[in-house]
Amino acid sequence: MIRLMYNWSTDTTRLKENPDKYNIFVLEQMINFGLNNKKLSLSSLKKHWSKLNIDSNKKSYLKKIVWTQS
Repeated sequence: MIRLMYNWSTDTTRLKENPDKYNIFVLEQMINFGLNNKKLSLSSLKKHWSKLNIDSNKKSYLKKIVWTQS
């Protein structure tokens, strides 16, 4: 059985006041802790790429996928 970890301790109400920071947070959570049957937005990944704080191995793998898409 695989268990996914989600960050339940973060109050996102204040975070939602800044859409860019909120989108970065959501992307990081999805990449680091599981997609929960959702898809990542390619345009959002590209837009926030330099600001994402994710595992270097995951970032390296995603880089190959994200930057080879047309």
